[in-house]
Amino acid sequence: MKRYLIVGNGVAGATAAEKIRDADPQGAITIITDEGQAFYSRLRLPEVMAGEKEAAAITLRSKAWYAEHGLDLRLDTEAVAINLQARAVLTKDGQSLPYDELLLAVGSRSLVPPIPGADKPGVFTLRSVADALAIGRAARETSSAVLIGGGLLGLEAATALARLGLSVKVAEYFERLLPRQLDQAGAAMLQAILEARGFEFFLGAKSRELTAKGEGLVLSLEDGRSLGGGLVLVSAGIKLNLDLARQAGLSVDKGLVVDDRMATSAEGVWAAGDLVQHRGRVYGLWPASQAQGEIAGQNMAGGQALYQGTSPSNTLKVAGVDLTSAGNIDAEGLLESAVFQDERVYRKIVLKHGKIDGLIFFGTKAGVKACQAAMDQARDVSPWARAMAGADFDFNQLLA
Repeated sequence: MKRYLIVGNGVAGATAAEKIRDADPQGAITIITDEGQAFYSRLRLPEVMAGEKEAAAITLRSKAWYAEHGLDLRLDTEAVAINLQARAVLTKDGQSLPYDELLLAVGSRSLVPPIPGADKPGVFTLRSVADALAIGRAARETSSAVLIGGGLLGLEAATALARLGLSVKVAEYFERLLPRQLDQAGAAMLQAILEARGFEFFLGAKSRELTAKGEGLVLSLEDGRSLGGGLVLVSAGIKLNLDLARQAGLSVDKGLVVDDRMATSAEGVWAAGDLVQHRGRVYGLWPASQAQGEIAGQNMAGGQALYQGTSPSNTLKVAGVDLTSAGNIDAEGLLESAVFQDERVYRKIVLKHGKIDGLIFFGTKAGVKACQAAMDQARDVSPWARAMAGADFDFNQLLA
């Protein structure tokens, strides 16, 4: 009986476990995670933080599901070292877990910039259920918050804080919000929506120092401005969890290097998820992590599946507004685009050589799937280049 060991229980690890079980009904599959919860939706952590949902409500795979599939899930179990020669993983509590096939799916953690004072009480990051509960407790003891960074999860968390009645100030390093997902026009619409809800924005802001003042904290910016709040939430990106890979001597560049089969440089060791670098690219996206988990799981059980990459795409709600962003959003305005905008919707289709190179749908879902399909299939959409800017354009025409 083959022994499979998965370190990490996010979307990559949980998906891999499912695929292994599909291919090998008899294999022994052990999953360890340093978290105290089974697989859950990280994007819904703000709801837990705001007290609107219990942790169980955002769980995607219950403990019972693991048991039903014959999966040995071990919570609160942290891996600290890999012995490649012995084919075993050492845990913080002293266990030595043997494996025939090992998957590293340990993901990433919140990046905290080197800001003096960032280690003070009252400064938080949001990456786990434990984080969400801690921020929620702190939020109920104050009336204001400062958000460092205007990323997706950070803005959702800040919106949840606003629903709790806190005033929110946002310090964003870039000159616009969500610079990866929105161009200037789309970001301006989002900013206006949030300002109408009481948010205050400090764009092009470089943090200098965090200091304690009274019952709260003050963030000083390099340009002399300052922002005060009862708590500070840092949402400035992610840092890949590469310590295990480095300790084991695996090939690491920007991320843990894998081939198209999701195999690392060591025999029997695979990787998937945020920590992975595939063909020079680190994704840090849910759809990519899920796809990588599928490929890794199949191949660990003897398959020959190949990962060809994932088109960068985000589909979610930001402050309750639908947003889909994919491919090249052409923030610099260098390419031809079909743009529609009114008081509620911003839609941009970026065109290159007659094909869709990227898109932004903000405030609407209508036409998203057809437009993405046309982009993925590299269809020639030049006959509709002008018509796509119309308010009622039927994107299904692109697939006819």
